[in-house]
Amino acid sequence: MSRGLGNNNPGNIRRAKVRYRGEVRPSRDPEFKQFESLAWGYRAIFVLLDTYRRRYGIDTLRGMLSRWAPPSENHTEAYIRAVAGDTGIDPDEPLDTRDAATMVPVAASISRVENGAKADRDEIIRGWELFVE
Repeated sequence: MSRGLGNNNPGNIRRAKVRYRGEVRPSRDPEFKQFESLAWGYRAIFVLLDTYRRRYGIDTLRGMLSRWAPPSENHTEAYIRAVAGDTGIDPDEPLDTRDAATMVPVAASISRVENGAKADRDEIIRGWELFVE
């Protein structure tokens, strides 16, 4: 099992001062957050991407993934191409981070890229429901 899935953190969100609902504190992983369930981990992906749009005006896959997976740690352009290919979303198209039809596939693709395994759609939907409640 990948580190992200083992941590119930399918987006491999790094430890930071920001706290999420469903987060295990303290995380037993020295670098990454841990969540109580995969659904809480997917919710954190939705929260973080929505924060990029609302707080920072970052509203495209290219912008979001450049912040999510910076070139200092990742091959960002390959990451962007992978998510765009999985979802059919143009990397420079503005996204509505409050639209499930857009964001569920984005979260599934981020999880696949981060963990090398197909995401569990039921868990993503549960994460979306936690996000919009």
